[in-house]
Amino acid sequence: MNRHPYSVIFENDDFIAVNKSSGLLTIPDREQTALSLKDLLIQKYGSIFTIHRLDRDTSGLVLFAKNEATHKFLNKIFEERQVKKFYAGVVLGMPAASTGLIDAAIAEHHSIKGSMVVHAKGKDAQTGYEVLNANRHYSLVSFQLFTGRTHQIRVHCKHIGHPLACDDLYGDGKPVLLSSLKKKFKLSKLEDEERPMISRLALHAYRLQFTDAHGQFFDLTAEIPKEFGALMKQLEKLK
Repeated sequence: MNRHPYSVIFENDDFIAVNKSSGLLTIPDREQTALSLKDLLIQKYGSIFTIHRLDRDTSGLVLFAKNEATHKFLNKIFEERQVKKFYAGVVLGMPAASTGLIDAAIAEHHSIKGSMVVHAKGKDAQTGYEVLNANRHYSLVSFQLFTGRTHQIRVHCKHIGHPLACDDLYGDGKPVLLSSLKKKFKLSKLEDEERPMISRLALHAYRLQFTDAHGQFFDLTAEIPKEFGALMKQLEKLK
């Protein structure tokens, strides 16, 4: 996690939209093992209400309500799927189709605690995707969540054979190293060891669209992490 665990994207009297860093819990876990984003916001704002959450290792947009009325309204529109949610991720390889819908039910893994799996008897789950930049090594993909199952994008990416980069639960968990892609790779004289291009789960919640209780439309964005774009530029050079 970086030195700045979050940045404020937007706030008004009703809610706050925050860009969360990878590695930061959205809300406290049961064991209170680490400071969460909610803890940090309570320190700043006092009272704050949880609306939705991101996996610890996923970065990006998270909304928190500042009052009970907004909390109730935003919870309702999230539950009723009236909020459009978009993510960006780097996946291994190149999906065969540039756009598509992954429609595959998801259930808890029968033996691995905290892990999910595609299963016919699971809860319905749909993820739309569009390949933004394709390469045989890695591809940058935009996802739209139509349902909100645990680890949905991560599970669906594994299901179609293109797990997210650096996903230690559903992929190989390996950092993205330029040396593994570039045949004549050499360290600079100032470096003792190679720095990974991406060393965190390559998934980022970058856009939320919704209409608030006052009828105002919001289209909020958190910039896609620079390392995602930097990797794709390096892969362009290798072509």
